[in-house]
Amino acid sequence: MNPSVKALAWALAACGAVVALDQGSKAVAASAVDRGDRTELLPFLAIENTRNKGVAFGLGGDISAVLIGATVVVLIGLLVYVVASGRDRGVVWLPAALLVGGALGNLADRVRDSAVTDFIDLPLWPTFNLADVAIVLGVLLLLWNVERAEVGRRR
Repeated sequence: MNPSVKALAWALAACGAVVALDQGSKAVAASAVDRGDRTELLPFLAIENTRNKGVAFGLGGDISAVLIGATVVVLIGLLVYVVASGRDRGVVWLPAALLVGGALGNLADRVRDSAVTDFIDLPLWPTFNLADVAIVLGVLLLLWNVERAEVGRRR
């Protein structure tokens, strides 16, 4: 099998797994804690059933259906581009899949509920979800991969 096709298949599978874990965890949190309520699990961790209508951390206003559609197209294009162009630079399919899967998980909420479900509450940090974790990890791993490639080029 062509390495790019194989990487794309792995990326799509990982992307689907991220969306499934995100949506499943949000469903569990929503069924365990009523909307607007908070349950403390540990002194530093609580489950709080909130809705975020903004872009990130509640910033911004409502997001239009056109913006959601355009975002989906751009995200899928990004996944295909990163996987296809990065076959010689290591495992770029995983961070791309984390980023796109997390974004699609949050977009699914926006389409269904007009807001993103956030439920992980840590002290001194806005409430977030597993899609947000995947997005941050994906971005960090992509940056690390770019930096690693740049160091390799300098040698």
